[in-house]
Amino acid sequence: MDLANVVAIDVHTHAVLDTNQEDEASKKLREAADKHFGNEEKPPSLDETAAHYRERNMMFVVFPVHSEAGTGRVPMANEKVLEAAQAHPDVAIPFVSVDPWKGKAAIAEVKRLVEEYPVRGFKFQPCTQAFQTNDHRFFPLYEAMAETGLPVLFHTGQTGIGAGLPGGGDIRLKYGNPMFLDDVAAEFPEMTIIMAHPAFPWQDEALAVCLHKGNVYIDLSGWSPKYFPPQLIQYSNSLLKHKVLFGTDYPSITPDRWMKDFESAGFKDEVKPLIFKENAIKALKLQ
Repeated sequence: MDLANVVAIDVHTHAVLDTNQEDEASKKLREAADKHFGNEEKPPSLDETAAHYRERNMMFVVFPVHSEAGTGRVPMANEKVLEAAQAHPDVAIPFVSVDPWKGKAAIAEVKRLVEEYPVRGFKFQPCTQAFQTNDHRFFPLYEAMAETGLPVLFHTGQTGIGAGLPGGGDIRLKYGNPMFLDDVAAEFPEMTIIMAHPAFPWQDEALAVCLHKGNVYIDLSGWSPKYFPPQLIQYSNSLLKHKVLFGTDYPSITPDRWMKDFESAGFKDEVKPLIFKENAIKALKLQ
């Protein structure tokens, strides 16, 4: 798809397993998330996701989440996501995920995938992967990613994952504190970092890190815009208007629902093109 004709770029969508491929841990977390978001649709295939976004003249970043050490979940293979994206290059922008606890094996996986496929970025979910992002044990992995020049997307705050389960599905929210990423952004200034989601309950911390660190962006996924805190809207309309990105968390939230709620959330007309597309073109290095 020609970027000039793209309406928006969704920087946050999930490649999800078909229900007949789910292990028990994945099933429990998906069902809890579906209940949290009020989502009654079956998980879409990657081909169905591509068709969904093509119908709307949108592009989308898509990724799996590899969190075997933290949750025991069986992930969708990176190769499956990458090959599906290659079948839909007009709309799909593939990111890959590695479990940070795999150490040297994770580094080797990053290097292999980048050599063999057109990888466009990397995804971490610290809460499900059960790691603190500024722990120096993971810096060699960041170094390997930084060397590629590709952006790295980190989950922040609390969204629907594990919500409502006993013990939250054993997922620890503390790992989603965006202030940990301040250290990462300082140590790796050449790395483009995208902080995913309104970072509840640390919204002010996320805004501060994004404002202070030139290599950090925020995506707006995982929440309907009608629930955005006022300071997020204020900074998106002003000091951070070039650093905020459209994202949904599809399939938990659809682009139609997100866009509908966005229209009445208080964003200025002049910043909407930046949020929908222009900022993503820069952050994802699409031009």
